Amino acid sequence: MSSKGLASYVQTDRSVDGKGHPVALPGIGEATLTDICQSAEVDTPVGKVVFKLTAGGPAGEVTAGKLVIDGEDLDGDATFATAQIGRDASTLDRVDGVKGEPGKFGLQAGNTEVVGVKSHAWSATGGNFRLKGMRVSVGLDGKKCF
Repeated sequence: MSSKGLASYVQTDRSVDGKGHPVALPGIGEATLTDICQSAEVDTPVGKVVFKLTAGGPAGEVTAGKLVIDGEDLDGDATFATAQIGRDASTLDRVDGVKGEPGKFGLQAGNTEVVGVKSHAWSATGGNFRLKGMRVSVGLDGKKCF
């Protein structure tokens, strides 16, 4: 994944039942990804069902504008340009609209490259997605991305 601009801070997402989930919230300006795979495993009356969305690969690059991920973890090999680590989350300005609460930990960077990205996320949203070669599948005891 490569991007023009990255801003990130820590927050707590809440499920409908009110339970809190600590997440890192990275906001990515304009992202280019070579492959994506997102999956979710859900218990249903007919058994475990895996929802999976894939795109990219041989079909071409996937692009997203203003991509925001609420993630529990993120693994990969990263290169950050003009990194600012430990900046007050309320002053982040690399990605429009991605700011945290005053006094909270934040980080941001210019151009960013992450190779081999794997993340467990509660959600991912983006202003504009272009998913070349998109495939959506739902299956009993299907295989998750990783």
